[in-house]
Amino acid sequence: MLKSEKAYGKINLSLDVLGRRQDGYHLVKMVMQTVDVYDTVTVKTLEPGPDQEIRVVTDSGEIPSGPDNLVFRVADVMCKYAGIRDSLEISIVKRIPVAAGMAGGSTDAAAVFRILRDLYSPETDDKKLQELALPLGADIPYCIQGGTQLSEGIGEILTILPAPPECSLIIVKPDLYVSTGWVYTNYDSIPEEEVRHPDVDRQVKAIREGDLAGLAAACGNVLEQKTGAVYPVIGELEAFLEERGAARAIMTGSGPTVFGIFDDEAVRDAAFRQLEEQYPSFQKFRASFV
Repeated sequence: MLKSEKAYGKINLSLDVLGRRQDGYHLVKMVMQTVDVYDTVTVKTLEPGPDQEIRVVTDSGEIPSGPDNLVFRVADVMCKYAGIRDSLEISIVKRIPVAAGMAGGSTDAAAVFRILRDLYSPETDDKKLQELALPLGADIPYCIQGGTQLSEGIGEILTILPAPPECSLIIVKPDLYVSTGWVYTNYDSIPEEEVRHPDVDRQVKAIREGDLAGLAAACGNVLEQKTGAVYPVIGELEAFLEERGAARAIMTGSGPTVFGIFDDEAVRDAAFRQLEEQYPSFQKFRASFV
């Protein structure tokens, strides 16, 4: 058996941190949105041998193969849950930038959950997959369904929202690596009275009303307050995109990737050409909402 899926990346249209639990997990409130930048994940069964084998291969030198890859742990969980005894090979063709704040690892993991469910346990619904996924990563439950969702708690409380108005996007990742743990640790050092929280509720209202201008105006990422100060290229990219017609440009997730929202595709394409000239080494994509 063999099955492939596109594993779509995500951006955070807004991201707020509301507190921290005693176990160290941060409580968040954010709007997550799937975009059409994707990896391709394929699962195939191998010839039977004396012992079950799970093999992970990838075309990227930036992520591990084998047991150190998150999808290996997903496959192990699903094998135990669904009683899968076949040996499996999971291959990942990477397009989503690594360590970019776009849930590249989580969306690959979600694709493996869906593929193994479809092949071996079709009666299992998305809710059950999300329950199995949460201990492995807070973004995986969202990635199992994707689309436009309000995410709360530590990422496990999900509310499906209407599809947002159509628009064009530029997504660009600078040539730097930002650790998620570092970002949250530094965010925790900001006195609460100095934190600039985005208005997530206003953005949800704009999405429900089909108001692209309102959606863009309410974009915000509380984590950027620290990350952007340490890495000024993030702010430079946002200004670059907004000066060339983006209604709004912000950092997604824990960074360092920046996205810009455009209401005119031709304006977006002109800005993209200038971006390629100005920052030739950065990873960049023309994109749209999925």
